[in-house]
Amino acid sequence: MELIEINNLEKIYSDDEVKTPALNGVSFNIKKGEFVAIMGPSGSGKSTLLHILGLLDRPTGGKYIFNGKSIGEYSDDEAAHIRNKDMGFIFQTFNLLPRTTVLENVKLPLLYSDVPEEDWDKLALEAIESVGLSHRLNHESSQLSGGERQRVAIARALILKPDVIFADEPTGNLDSKSGQMVMEIIQSLNEEKGHTIILVTHETYTAEHAQRIIHILDGQVDSDRKVEHRHEAKNHFIK
Repeated sequence: MELIEINNLEKIYSDDEVKTPALNGVSFNIKKGEFVAIMGPSGSGKSTLLHILGLLDRPTGGKYIFNGKSIGEYSDDEAAHIRNKDMGFIFQTFNLLPRTTVLENVKLPLLYSDVPEEDWDKLALEAIESVGLSHRLNHESSQLSGGERQRVAIARALILKPDVIFADEPTGNLDSKSGQMVMEIIQSLNEEKGHTIILVTHETYTAEHAQRIIHILDGQVDSDRKVEHRHEAKNHFIK
């Protein structure tokens, strides 16, 4: 089943009557349960594309259908609800509250959900266990390594069991060993838990954890190919 369908997507930024096209007729579909990497050089439009797919921005033209409904039909409030309930986000900069515990950071999305408060700790503990950080539960995020912080961000993205997880350069601030562990966790979430993953990266090695790579160049799809030799995930945390 198609989760995401985009057709002839356009995004034009206007500044003092100067129009700069960031996306120029992008089209592709992503099925539920797929792991897709979006690659491209700096300025290619891949981050703009991710922001539109994640309902953080609106396109100038074209069509974006998420879960069978055009995003043009959503009000800003409805888009925010979908973003919180059906989408999880992992960013390069982690976006954690520094003087707040791992447990409290992971529970943050629940503040804006309709999940009963008595269930919050249980859901958070499950998500934290799935990234192997149960022993860091009450540590503040400022006391963690970069790799551990990103694993907290993954747990936070998972807590509402979203339809899709967007990962924007998730290994960009990590050393190679931590980055590898993070990618194996993300790949395991796809292979073992069936999460749809959309990854933005400029690193070919990182992209090859995905099943498919869409390459963006000058605001257009330059290529869309299956990954022939996908890396093997060895995450020991996913239960």
